[in-house]
Amino acid sequence: MSNARAEILANIRRSLGVTGTEAPRRSAVDERIERAPRGIIPARGQVTGAERIALFRAEAERAQATVTTVASANAVPAAVTDYLRRHNLPAAVRMGADERLAAMPWGETSLEITKGPSSGSDLNGVSHAFAGVVESGTLVLVSGEDNPTTLNFLPDNHIVVVNARDIAGDYEEVWGRIRFTYGKGQMPRTVNFVTGPSRSGDIEQTLLLGAHGPRRVHIVVVEG
Repeated sequence: MSNARAEILANIRRSLGVTGTEAPRRSAVDERIERAPRGIIPARGQVTGAERIALFRAEAERAQATVTTVASANAVPAAVTDYLRRHNLPAAVRMGADERLAAMPWGETSLEITKGPSSGSDLNGVSHAFAGVVESGTLVLVSGEDNPTTLNFLPDNHIVVVNARDIAGDYEEVWGRIRFTYGKGQMPRTVNFVTGPSRSGDIEQTLLLGAHGPRRVHIVVVEG
C-alpha cells in the first residue's frame, strides 16, 4: 500500500473513531458480501428440459457453431469421427487429461488421439466444457491439465463436449456452480466463455472466421 493511500485511510478511520479490526464491523462486511443481491437476469434462458437444449442449440447455431446431440457419452467418439469425415478433416484429434473424455471408447474408432496442450500444430482439438449457457449458446471452459486452454484457441477446429445437465439458463448460475465446485481460493486460473468460432470484422467490416482462434466450433451435447 502506498504511503499516500495509507495516510488517507488512516485519516478516515480516525474521523470515524474506528481501527478497522472491530469484529462487528468485519462480520457486517462479510455478511453483506455473502448475501450480495443478484442482478437482473434475462428471462429468455429460464426454460427447462427439451426446450432448454433446443434454445441452447438455436443460439449456438446463430453464432455459427454447429451442434449435434448424442444419447450417451459412449456415442461421442463416433460423433466426432463423423464430424471430421463430413468436413474432410484428418482423423486425428488432441485432447487433455479429462477423465470424462478418457472413459469414452475412442479405441473403437480410427481416430489418432494425442494428449496434452496444443503447440499450434494441431488441426483438431477436443475439450469437455464445464457448462453451457442457454441465453447465448455459450460454452464455459475452465483451464487446467484436464482441458488445456490452448485447445480452445490454437486448433482450427474445436470440438466441445458438454453434458445436457450442465447447460444452465444464465451466466450467474454458471458462476455459482464454479464457486461451489472449486471453493474459495481454489478457482481455476482461467475461465473462457466461447460463443461460436473466432471472428473479426475489422477489415472493411467483412466478417472473417478464424481471425483469433478456431474457424469452426462443433458442440456435442450428451443427453444421457
